Amino acid sequence: MSIKAKFGVYIANHGVFTDPQDYMKLSILAEESNWDGFFIWDHMHLNKDSHEPILDPWIVLAGIATKTEKLRIGTTVTALARRRPWKVARETVSLDRLSNGRLILGIGLGMDTEFRDFGEDGDPQVRGKKLDEGLDVLTGLWTGEPFSYQGDFFQINEVKFIPKPVQKPIPIWVGGTWPNKRPFRRAAKFNGIFPIREGFEEPLWTDDIKEIIKYIQLHRRTSESFDVIHPVVTSAKKEENQWINDYIDAGVTWIVECIYPGRGSSKNIQQIVRNGPPL
Repeated sequence: MSIKAKFGVYIANHGVFTDPQDYMKLSILAEESNWDGFFIWDHMHLNKDSHEPILDPWIVLAGIATKTEKLRIGTTVTALARRRPWKVARETVSLDRLSNGRLILGIGLGMDTEFRDFGEDGDPQVRGKKLDEGLDVLTGLWTGEPFSYQGDFFQINEVKFIPKPVQKPIPIWVGGTWPNKRPFRRAAKFNGIFPIREGFEEPLWTDDIKEIIKYIQLHRRTSESFDVIHPVVTSAKKEENQWINDYIDAGVTWIVECIYPGRGSSKNIQQIVRNGPPL
């Protein structure tokens, strides 16, 4: 392997557990089992035909922050365009301080149904512009310095948000579907990319990862480290090691074990986490 990767648990906030305590207990088990991170999906609503229970990831993460000491924690991904960025600024700074600097914020466009079903514009162009303005506001408020903003969606008179986060700044991972290029240009400005294939029909292969990294590097204007996240579903078999190593060699820095509704009972999920990272 050319680099050392980190390993995380990547778990849905719907249809897996109905009690925040279950996520907290699982995060404790993850830390004991040597995982590096614990990341929760951020969905408000799936669709009108879905009746799966959904928990707020931010409330759950606050509980996890108080029960763990080493795990990186965060959302993958928060649809920033459906949240007021100054509220997210308060929440993220509070959570970063509560966790002593362990927060990673994942952001993306989100699903159009989570906008339209609540009377908001689900057009991807609108969501994209609102997301970019939200990022401007969020990172401006994180500085703790006087900040004002005049955009198409958000207008802020001069304000000063304190305290500052522990991290300077909180890392931002951007989610995006490949080969749609705009999310990847957005990601190049921040700290990481969580790519998935457009259409969700098959995973991204190692050649895709290499192409994504090349595109990011073309648009990146800093030499700071940059994370590439890849979700996997493993079965604790030794033969899986080679293809996981192949992704790491291609440039993936975080391998995240995807736990979604349908991966089994609570007992089965606990065993997946107890098995520890695949490598």
